[in-house]
Amino acid sequence: MSAALKLTRPDMTDAEWQARCELAALYRVTHHMGWTDLVNTHLSVRLPDAPDTFLINRYGEMFDEVTASSLVKMDMDGNVLGDPGRFNNAGFTIHSGVYKARPDAMCVMHTHTRAGAGVSLLRNGLRPISQDALSVYDDVVYHEYGVPASVEECEALGRSCQHGTCVVLLNHGLLTFGPTVPGTFMRMYMLERASELELISRTLGAPPEPISDYVIGKAGERMRKRRDDASYGVLEWEGALRTAERAGADYRR
Repeated sequence: MSAALKLTRPDMTDAEWQARCELAALYRVTHHMGWTDLVNTHLSVRLPDAPDTFLINRYGEMFDEVTASSLVKMDMDGNVLGDPGRFNNAGFTIHSGVYKARPDAMCVMHTHTRAGAGVSLLRNGLRPISQDALSVYDDVVYHEYGVPASVEECEALGRSCQHGTCVVLLNHGLLTFGPTVPGTFMRMYMLERASELELISRTLGAPPEPISDYVIGKAGERMRKRRDDASYGVLEWEGALRTAERAGADYRR
């Protein structure tokens, strides 16, 4: 947790308030990055002191309106805990599906960016053709498009997430998860970059310069070690948060 986020609130545990501040910050950073789709995507964190619950945005709020207090607390059965709040049913399906299947997941991001949604139209659309792609290529999994907000989709997504933390939701968008907010953010940043470059490469009129299988394999080894490190994404996350705060993000309320 960034020192800038360490505040307290008397009506809830310190762990919940800190999680609320960090998730609200993630919404503001996501807004600053331009990864939004009006009110129709969602980010969440699992509460560390209540692992069968998670926080998600109140449906209808733009990402630059989300605050620590406005987040909705839910359990894995879809019940809202504490203050009532409207939530996105498809969002509950996606996030609960990941958390149920992956006890190590503490944060989930889901986006509908143009690049991510574009790559999602192609089966195995990401190729190991750029440095950015090599940051995620060994960890990418493709998930078949299913019926939104259904039990079947919740369970199917959970099965897909057993095979990687960078998920291309076919015909839909992107999803990442990890043990920390910075790590989840960094996964999404690199997956988004890889998607952008993939789509650019398909407009160039010539095949991309290949990278050797040896280099691809060594990159995968290196990235697995990096993602397993608790420091993964911390510097990038803190820098992105400072940028959002300089732009006026006021989320700790």
